[in-house]
Amino acid sequence: MLDGLFYYNYKTAERINMKVDFVKEEIENSKRIFKSATPKYTVDWYVKWIASAFVLSAMAIRGIPEFTFLDLGLSTIGVFLWLIVSIIWNDRALIMLNGIGLVFLIKNLIENIV
Repeated sequence: MLDGLFYYNYKTAERINMKVDFVKEEIENSKRIFKSATPKYTVDWYVKWIASAFVLSAMAIRGIPEFTFLDLGLSTIGVFLWLIVSIIWNDRALIMLNGIGLVFLIKNLIENIV
């Protein structure tokens, strides 16, 4: 059951909480009820969130000259994990994006070491 929905009144800027219970068929067939496109708590679900944390951590330190190597390392790990997720999902666009991005990051990481 899905519950805890709210209604936002734009005229009064008021949030009104409503207790709504939906049956399973209503959730599956509705175009108004938001449903996640990917299943939750599977291996790819955990990997994508860990990968996103690595990529966001790298973005947070990007532009700080002292942390260039750490930025490249975190980005490489995050993009590699996203490549694994895209292979699991069999999404060719994400495979290409993350595969090519991984090559660029590894090249820059090696140049930064040498």
